[in-house]
Amino acid sequence: MKLLIQRFLLFILLFNFVNTVSAQLKNTNERPKLIVGIVVDQMRWDYLYKYYDRYGNDGFKRMLNEGFTAENTQIPYIPTYTAIGHTCIYTGSVPAIHGISGNNFYIRETKTRMYCAQDDSVNGVGLDPNNKDGKMSPRNNLATTITDELKLATDFKSRVFGVALKDRGAILPAGHFADAAYWMVDGNWITSTFYMNTLPQYIQDFNKADYTSQFLKKGWSTMYPLNTYSPHVPDNNPYEGRYFDEGSITFPINLSEAADKNGRDVIKATPFGNTLTLELSKLILDKEKLGHNPTGAPDFLAISLSSTDYVGHQFAINSAKIEDTYLRLDKDLGDFFHYLDQKVGKGQYTVFLSADHGAAHNPQFIIDEKGNGGFNVNKDLLNDLNNMLEAAFNVKKIIYALTNNQVHLDYQVIDSAKLDAERIKSMIINHLKKRHAVAFAVDMEKASSATIPEWLKTMTINGYNYKRSGDIQIIFEPQWIDLYKNPTGTTHGAWNPYDSHIPLVFMGWGIKHGNTNAPTYMTDIAPTLAALLHIQAPNGNIGKPIIQVLE
Repeated sequence: MKLLIQRFLLFILLFNFVNTVSAQLKNTNERPKLIVGIVVDQMRWDYLYKYYDRYGNDGFKRMLNEGFTAENTQIPYIPTYTAIGHTCIYTGSVPAIHGISGNNFYIRETKTRMYCAQDDSVNGVGLDPNNKDGKMSPRNNLATTITDELKLATDFKSRVFGVALKDRGAILPAGHFADAAYWMVDGNWITSTFYMNTLPQYIQDFNKADYTSQFLKKGWSTMYPLNTYSPHVPDNNPYEGRYFDEGSITFPINLSEAADKNGRDVIKATPFGNTLTLELSKLILDKEKLGHNPTGAPDFLAISLSSTDYVGHQFAINSAKIEDTYLRLDKDLGDFFHYLDQKVGKGQYTVFLSADHGAAHNPQFIIDEKGNGGFNVNKDLLNDLNNMLEAAFNVKKIIYALTNNQVHLDYQVIDSAKLDAERIKSMIINHLKKRHAVAFAVDMEKASSATIPEWLKTMTINGYNYKRSGDIQIIFEPQWIDLYKNPTGTTHGAWNPYDSHIPLVFMGWGIKHGNTNAPTYMTDIAPTLAALLHIQAPNGNIGKPIIQVLE
């Protein structure tokens, strides 16, 4: 009898256990009310921790302490540029598939230079229709985005908006089916006829309020006393560039003077460009009632914060300007998250934060600190290569462009002169290898057999789009960058961790608290969101869901 009772109790326990597990594993169609994607342009992964002790509790720290951080997130392609990064995050794909192979690229068939968001079939809305800054759309992206897939999955009931100072930062994430994308031109927010024919009244009113000029008149002073900032170099140092090569850049900075001479877009290279972006994002949330879709479908707001990139390019990364920019951004993010809590409801939305690329130290700074680095001048390199080929074949301009660190051969010239393209590529590669700045030069059609580290092969292959990329990929030595004009500021585009190691933090509905140092990739963001939303991954996706993130 005793044995029978024990078996009965065991049966009851197993029955309850199976029912509990079944309930936990039961699929539902629950979704967050709103997804907010935040891409911080030029944010290195280490910025999460470099200024951690100075951050408040409501911005970056809130994301880290409440959310899930993938500490080892890498960009899986080269070159690491803004347009590619934003497209990769939202498509889960790479240039080989989505076709956005640079901020600018050349169409191989016609040798036409194309801007990533360029669309001459549309006109700007909110400025002169003939202004090229308004002739923009997402049509050059060949793949769908996670925002497109959300639209498709909900029969276009979900509402999708993109906002950024840069057109590419707003347009490419918002996707092909977005309700709107807004970007800034000379201090005003505009869009294009791809989305609408007239700006909404609330956007017009925001422009009329002219918050841009108000920030410019105040100038830029540090948020805290300057002597509390911790850069290795003083405020006035030789690694920082000047606004349009004019005026003082020592705190406090007179922004009105620079704006009077060069236009109100100078606001972009200050922390206040990010402030304005988030203020407009709040307005869009309110006026469009995002997160309160009457159909119950999730909405999506794609935000790119571009000022961090402008400030970095201008002043380099060892600067009080960068520190102040991130301290102000931290406060702005905290305010924005509180706004989401109030408008949508805490725990009712999901937000992720990542970056399109990082940034290198200024090479002269590294050299002065007794490290290795240097400057390469691509314009001079292009002339050098063409002169070498002309001496060998008596033919001018066999290379028509050197962009995205890629050599573009003019096959019309090569064919008309009856030259051997393979021999020309071999000569170029051998010549490049002799240059001090060059680590590797790779025939992109033979990258899989190149004698370079395996990860660099993968990055080269992922970044190569036959119709829109060059013929030879140049990979520079660590800490070498292209010298455009002055040896100040910084740039990006390389495979190295300073450019390719990015932050990735999720927070909110459906997100576990925790972290992982397992390898994850920029391409994993879109499929993770697809899993969260129970929708199909974008049609060019090659990433995998980060399963540790999801509850």
